[in-house]
Amino acid sequence: MARLLMIAPAPVVEAGDRLRLDVKFVEGMRVQQSYWPSRITVALRRGARAIPFGRDYARAELPFDLLLLDPDEELVARHLAGHDLIYAGGDDFHCLGLTDHLRPGQKIVYVIEYAHETRMQILALDRGRGVVGRLKGGFWLKQQEKRRLRAFHAATALQANGYPAHDQYGAIFADSLLYLDGRMTSDLFATESEMTAREARLAAGAPLRMIFSGRLETMKGAQDLLPVAQRLTEKGVDFTLDIFGAGALEGEIVAGLQRLKEPNRVRLHGAMDFETELVPFTRQHADVFLGCHRQADPSCTYIEAMGCGVAIASYDNRMWKRLNAEAKAGWDTPLGRPIVLADKVAELARTPAAITEASRNALAFSRAHGFLPEFQRRMEHLARVAGLPVSAKGLAASG
Repeated sequence: MARLLMIAPAPVVEAGDRLRLDVKFVEGMRVQQSYWPSRITVALRRGARAIPFGRDYARAELPFDLLLLDPDEELVARHLAGHDLIYAGGDDFHCLGLTDHLRPGQKIVYVIEYAHETRMQILALDRGRGVVGRLKGGFWLKQQEKRRLRAFHAATALQANGYPAHDQYGAIFADSLLYLDGRMTSDLFATESEMTAREARLAAGAPLRMIFSGRLETMKGAQDLLPVAQRLTEKGVDFTLDIFGAGALEGEIVAGLQRLKEPNRVRLHGAMDFETELVPFTRQHADVFLGCHRQADPSCTYIEAMGCGVAIASYDNRMWKRLNAEAKAGWDTPLGRPIVLADKVAELARTPAAITEASRNALAFSRAHGFLPEFQRRMEHLARVAGLPVSAKGLAASG
């Protein structure tokens, strides 16, 4: 029976004899545990101060065994002892020395999200760093990349979230899996009545409804939202833009709203619950997702907006360009040029049939890559690496 150790990035706060954990993480682990034949051990690092969507648990309530690590505690052989398969984050520099501590028979599977290029792009977009800070940060990232490549060459298999990371690292491994992460379950996808209502509304010439959701940070391109809106106003496009999220640029956006010629067209909502608020709003009150991401992180926002039946107009970062080539779910314009993106949106406002076609493609692709299908593929991959039997019907959940 394969014993699995997962080294996860989830936060944990000790509160007396209880532990505060993110509720969605615990419930996700409950599903993951149901697909594994022995009890999983999860390693988490102390250091979090607060967990916004957390709950206090007794250890006995958790669907997994928990190993607590200090914030910078080095992972060594004693942490790995007693486990047959190690599942660790390739983005986490704490995990890049694990292959030095494997014992005979132990296997390690890394999971990775960021390509090296994406890390460098995020560094370049960090407004909090000056020239010297960026130079130091770039040197550190290059050193970690050397460690990462060394670890990957010694590892058993890879799971890569998104095209850029898989393109860069997949060829290192004899066994690699590409997956597209997202939170869309079968009950969250757009319904046929919602799709036809959107299509009828667009065909009747109603205003174009755009949406953005995500962290209001430079790496997500939040600084480009208002320039796009201003350009559309100048071109006489009848539109609305709803912005959902919070972050460092929130104050800048609030101030910028007052400088728009028609500020009532743009609404800032703050962060909302994904399942009960954001998804229903997107399904019923949006036509096009405005993607201003200036780097190629494998944002689940794309696949989730698509699952709401919404087409996407975005910069041509490596993630969206590849995803759109597969899904035919929208349009891409040159990176970091909000005026060009706005001009594309203005063109779309005159061609509702194009939006309808892209929206249908978006929903179909997202359904095929929903949370459960992608999750099952990942668990089946781990099972095969561990030498566990996987039937033609896949790995069945228990309980």
